[in-house]
Amino acid sequence: MRFNLFARGPKVYEDITPEAVEQWRGQEDAPQLLDVRTVGEYRQGHLPGARLIPLSELEGRLGQLEKDRPVVVYCARGHRSRTAARLLGDQGYAVHNLLGGIQKWSGPVER
Repeated sequence: MRFNLFARGPKVYEDITPEAVEQWRGQEDAPQLLDVRTVGEYRQGHLPGARLIPLSELEGRLGQLEKDRPVVVYCARGHRSRTAARLLGDQGYAVHNLLGGIQKWSGPVER
């Protein structure tokens, strides 16, 4: 079954603020950080420890994510990450969408 990027259904993810992600990152139950932007955007700066899986590749690479750990997904402003969060939520992942994307992130960034 192919994922329809334009389909709308019930919300299967939680939104999360950048401040909440920053606090959660240092915890024992820290989430997986998933960047769904392009390779070029990722190279310009990403959240420390974030894995890059561009949105266009996500459906085929779901096996690279741990299903028993929560996922925080983000993009530049939050549009692509909402689509990714729906896909992940539909597949049974505990997923959170970073509100405002990396543009609202004030924590450390890796390059």
